[in-house]
Amino acid sequence: MPKLWNETIDTHRRAVRDATLDTTAALVAEHGLATVTMSQIAKRTGIGRATLYKYFPNVESILIAWHERQITGHLEHLAEIRDQAGDAGEQLEAVLEAYALISRERHNTELAALLHQGEHVARAQHQLCALIRDLLTEGVKTGDLRDDVAPQELASYCLHALTAASNLPSKAAVRRLVKVTLAGLRPPR
Repeated sequence: MPKLWNETIDTHRRAVRDATLDTTAALVAEHGLATVTMSQIAKRTGIGRATLYKYFPNVESILIAWHERQITGHLEHLAEIRDQAGDAGEQLEAVLEAYALISRERHNTELAALLHQGEHVARAQHQLCALIRDLLTEGVKTGDLRDDVAPQELASYCLHALTAASNLPSKAAVRRLVKVTLAGLRPPR
């Protein structure tokens, strides 16, 4: 097959997949997890049910793929934030704030219970922890951050502390949480 044809097919497949993911997420948001069917997804996406089943075996698999895409987007966003900030301290603050703001986004608890399990979540948590750990390691090297606790352990503390952002009423409260978290990372006097 000519290369152009392969790219066209791949582009089409990606478009169908993305439309399926977006449509399913919208239907779940509108009607709830339990009521969404493959027939509804196919109809709203504008594809046949048989075609839909070639891509995904069931609604749950579509939602897991949608969640994986969301997580990948969040990790890419955090890496961009890191890369746009100045020194290690500014990078750490920017990434922690962005993570806390992401954590603040409210999720349907039924959907979250389904999606926040499995290997894709564990991989993402590992990547996120490594990103924070590396920033902390740089801060320790410059003397800006405490060196009496291992960066891996501090990264875990930060991420757990910032999950509290999910219950905060405003972005200002999230920023205060980040400031408190950063204060705990400074070297002891």
